[in-house]
Amino acid sequence: MNLSLCIIFLFLILALYLGIRARKGKDMNMEQFAVGGRGFGTLFIFLLIAGEVYTTFTFLGGSGWAYSKGAAAYYVPTYIFLAYVLSYWLAPKIWRYSKENNIISQPDFFASKYKSSAMGVIVAIVGCLALVPYIVIQFKGLGIIVAEASYGAISPVAASVIGAIVVTTYVMVSGIHGSAWTAVVKDFMILAVVVFMGIFIPMHYFGGIQPMFESVQAVKPELLTLPDLGLSNSWFISTVLLNAVGFYLLPNSFMVVIAADGEKTIRKNAITLPLYTLLLLFVFFIGFAAVLQIPGLQGADGDLSLLRLAIHTFNPWVIGIIGGAGLLTALVPASVMLMAASVGLTKSFYKVIVPSATQKQQLTASKVFILGLSSIALILTITGGEALAILNIVAYSLITQLAPALFFSLSKNNVANKYGAIAGIVAGVIVVLYVTITGVKVSTFFPNVPHAINDISTGVVALIINVIVMIVVSLLTKNIAVSTLHANEIKKSSIS
Repeated sequence: MNLSLCIIFLFLILALYLGIRARKGKDMNMEQFAVGGRGFGTLFIFLLIAGEVYTTFTFLGGSGWAYSKGAAAYYVPTYIFLAYVLSYWLAPKIWRYSKENNIISQPDFFASKYKSSAMGVIVAIVGCLALVPYIVIQFKGLGIIVAEASYGAISPVAASVIGAIVVTTYVMVSGIHGSAWTAVVKDFMILAVVVFMGIFIPMHYFGGIQPMFESVQAVKPELLTLPDLGLSNSWFISTVLLNAVGFYLLPNSFMVVIAADGEKTIRKNAITLPLYTLLLLFVFFIGFAAVLQIPGLQGADGDLSLLRLAIHTFNPWVIGIIGGAGLLTALVPASVMLMAASVGLTKSFYKVIVPSATQKQQLTASKVFILGLSSIALILTITGGEALAILNIVAYSLITQLAPALFFSLSKNNVANKYGAIAGIVAGVIVVLYVTITGVKVSTFFPNVPHAINDISTGVVALIINVIVMIVVSLLTKNIAVSTLHANEIKKSSIS
């Protein structure tokens, strides 16, 4: 076993230890397991939300896109900044309603807002469809990081399997508490590694950040601007808007909001997190430096640019630390994602099927769902081959289909009813899946459409269809909803 792999293995043991020990002193029920008893203060909420930003996608996919796509990579910090701005107003409303109605999962929230268990089921399914690709990103990234940082001593598949076992174990034992404590180590490590590499590498190879960009400009000027076709201005703007709206709709982000100890905590994080997100620029600096120092990486191999450049630059013990930090960027987000999806399935499926289920039975069901979801994601990790950034965009395209139903539900006079909300979500998801599977674009149906329209993100197109279907169906079924409400009132009156 080489030195680098030994260091990575020590980080893995540390994560497992912290994750399991976090359960100590906790009377584990569903509320403790899922949202930490709603007792997390500013620091833990900061670390957990930041954990959703600094994932293996950021560590590898961000630098990978800077390497292969150039300026298009800047969509990542842009949408995250905008998401935090929106969260200042949006997240406290979600927290308040959840607190008042004893809600601990995203499907619970929607089911309560629309008074429909079917809505809860739909939201749970969409959440899983969105989170599984995201969990795949973490497992796949973990495999890449460990395999590369260990100089090939362990295969990506073996690394992914070991990582999946570790994260599944401590999530099943400690729930969100395990994620919170491992996030402390992870955020410190990623901060140190990203800033160090983002400053040292441009200085070492080019004499500074400006000379680095001047060198890239001389060799590949196309990387420093958005192209006219494909990843164009319209793609950039639409993708930023889509991901910003979808950020807090990811079940894991939604659950972290519910876990806060108050609205003030959420607003503090909305103010401070954009500053922390600026660190993503250092990841891009590494990717741009690799363009000249590690040329020739094609397609999904662009995700290897950060690690290949690190191996080319540093001694094995430094690579071990970088690999350990990368390992934690997979474990922490994956743990929250697995837990959020499992709790959603428990509350929307298991609790509906077994309404008399005790807290202990629900907790057991959640752990079974965690095991199942982890296994599915691991299988897809081993068999799939998409670049990390593409998986990220597909996940956001799916989860953002919940946005119209959420925003309408927060208004005092919701014009959308459960029939319209469900129909809109289903329509939007079908469009995303169809386009993802077939690869069709707007130009497939309208060949003469301008490029600016053809390049708009698929998720935005699906979102427009979603809203139209929601409003139309809500209007058409308005009388049904009114009749149902009237019948329920008569029934209540007769009983009393």
